Amino acid sequence: MSIDSAPVLVTGATGKQGGATARALRAAGVPVRALVRDQATDRARAVEALGAELVTGDLLDRDSVARAAEGARAVFSVQMPAWTGEGFDFAGEVAQGVNLIEGARAAGVPQFVHTSASGAGAHAGTPGWAEGRWAALEPSLDAKSAIQDRLREAGFPRWTLIKPGFFMDNFLPSMAFLFPRGVEGGLVSVLKPATRLSLVATDDIGATAAAAVAGPERFDRVELELASDHRSMAEIAEVLSRALGTPLSAPDMTEEEAFAAGMPVVGANHAWLNVAPQPARPRFARDLGIPLTTFDEWAREHLGPVA
Repeated sequence: MSIDSAPVLVTGATGKQGGATARALRAAGVPVRALVRDQATDRARAVEALGAELVTGDLLDRDSVARAAEGARAVFSVQMPAWTGEGFDFAGEVAQGVNLIEGARAAGVPQFVHTSASGAGAHAGTPGWAEGRWAALEPSLDAKSAIQDRLREAGFPRWTLIKPGFFMDNFLPSMAFLFPRGVEGGLVSVLKPATRLSLVATDDIGATAAAAVAGPERFDRVELELASDHRSMAEIAEVLSRALGTPLSAPDMTEEEAFAAGMPVVGANHAWLNVAPQPARPRFARDLGIPLTTFDEWAREHLGPVA
């Protein structure tokens, strides 16, 4: 089998980042092998409908991962910590990442493309970190940093780290994440109006992964801080107002006010971005020739006037 006809093993293909990567690869004519736990689910069937091959496996089972990776030209890696009822299983996230790295190496895969998070690995230098101000974020960022470190030392001939910023999808009203009271209730967040977010469109993650697969030497050892756009919360509110047809303003709330307005507990972590902006910037991807989605473009595609 030639390298061009060999498939890319995509993890998380039934989710957002893996799904975007599978679509981008198939659009480029690249064979996709999607790792799924259950081939009978609607989401798995939707991936298969793209023309992808489904293979059953579990990231917590290294042997199943190694079997799935046999003959692959590259791996796209993404992990999400499972919710256990007592909190997120970040140790499990690390185990998944390490199993995938080691399984792919055992199978002789020549290229590994991993998606992490903007700023992961540099987080301990944030003001207030040593004093424990951001202790709630430590397990998540430490997990991502640990997987990154394992990839760097794994010995793949070619590897790439994609480090996406703040997901534009967080602004979907259906997520009820920043709109816990509905659109009519306005944005609810501890993010300040002047805080600038390194926004990323999920499709741009897929486009970046596909570009890395198409140019493994060019993207070798690239650690891309990926942002599609860079906007203040005030600017974001203006874009959302136009797209949703409802006047919105950037929130300027204390944590107590935001909680009273329905902000989920995890939303308190956004205060971190007021003092430690993510380093991802659009120019880094543009310098690599990756087309990007502006926040205006994303909003026009995904949002519409509230009925």
